[in-house]
Amino acid sequence: MSSLALYRRYRPESFAEVIGQEHVTDPLQQALRNNRVNHAYLFSGPRGCGKTTSARILARCLNCEQGPTPTPCGECQSCQDLARNGPGSIDVIEIDAASHGGVDDARDLREKAFFGPASSRYKIYIIDEAHMVTPAGFNALLKVVEEPPEHLKFIFATTEPEKVIGTIRSRTHHYPFRLVPPGTLRGYLADVCGRENSPVEDGVLPLVVRAGAGSVRDSMSVMDQLLAGAGDDGVTYAMATSLLGYTDGSLLDSIIDAFAAGDGAAAFEVVDRVIEGGNDPRRFVADLLERLRDLVILAAVPDAGEKGLIDAPADVVERIQAQASVFGAAELSRAADLVNDGLTEMRGATTPRLQVELICARVLLPAAYDDERSLQARLDRLERGASAAAAASFAVPPAAGVPMGYVPGPEAHAPVQAAP
Repeated sequence: MSSLALYRRYRPESFAEVIGQEHVTDPLQQALRNNRVNHAYLFSGPRGCGKTTSARILARCLNCEQGPTPTPCGECQSCQDLARNGPGSIDVIEIDAASHGGVDDARDLREKAFFGPASSRYKIYIIDEAHMVTPAGFNALLKVVEEPPEHLKFIFATTEPEKVIGTIRSRTHHYPFRLVPPGTLRGYLADVCGRENSPVEDGVLPLVVRAGAGSVRDSMSVMDQLLAGAGDDGVTYAMATSLLGYTDGSLLDSIIDAFAAGDGAAAFEVVDRVIEGGNDPRRFVADLLERLRDLVILAAVPDAGEKGLIDAPADVVERIQAQASVFGAAELSRAADLVNDGLTEMRGATTPRLQVELICARVLLPAAYDDERSLQARLDRLERGASAAAAASFAVPPAAGVPMGYVPGPEAHAPVQAAP
């Protein structure tokens, strides 16, 4: 087994392997087909979404012996040098602007840039963390970026494009990268786990996707950590929740059931289990808010699981559907608002347990508030109670001689007259 990190072992080597960025990779491939590649590019977007990887792939496409081509051959010397585990090419220079962003570094780059490539078609500068280049550094680069020699290409990669001075931005083709959608990321992680021959329990991948927050690199790092600690039975749900710090689903089920029943004792018992189990109270409240979000969605869209609006295994979706059917829409909305407000108040709180208990108390006591959403929540509870009472009354067997389904009229309740 290779000791390389998972995200390095599976780093894409072609645009076809880059996931979730088709709005960038498709136009770039078309530009390569049309031989209309610009002299400078700006790749921006969140961390871990493929900016630097795409810059390397673009360099590979440009310097391939069969290129410029959207599909590098992978066999020529340039392609092998720029491969995933290749030694690198002397004509493709990666610069970390965080440590080489000053004016002296820019002047040094400008002087070397005019020398032709040693063995490739183009000399390509990939400037990572480009927002760290100082204004003086950018100004020193301005002329060469504006009018470079034929053999020179620039690719700037940054998470903060607004910090790249406007005169540089205006001379580049800007491609904004995005966070990868959960469904796409989950499928990709499942494929990687299959290639690693590591079984993963249902429910683990949604946790990894949530921890990665749309970043492929962050999600791969989390998955790598789980695979490294997995036993013979692979990555289990219990292991993932414990290692990633997420709340076990049974605790969330218990407190949601307590809210539905208006059972304060059960709710506070769950809070005690959370604290005594060593769980982070803030994480518990965040996970509770995520569950309430799922309930709100399911209450509005009963087939949300089939439509992909909820990222959870089928058995979990079925369980949440049953919970959503118990609540009224106003109750769920109010509970989610209160939990969200409580989560905000928990920042820097010195007594997190008390904060969690106060959140539960607010959710359980709509009668203590006179605002409109609390009134709607009380109405939801009254309607639910009335429905339950009606169901119970029809479940009671009729007295002897009374037909099934008989509903007594007003005369049945008239006072009995005494015999004369």
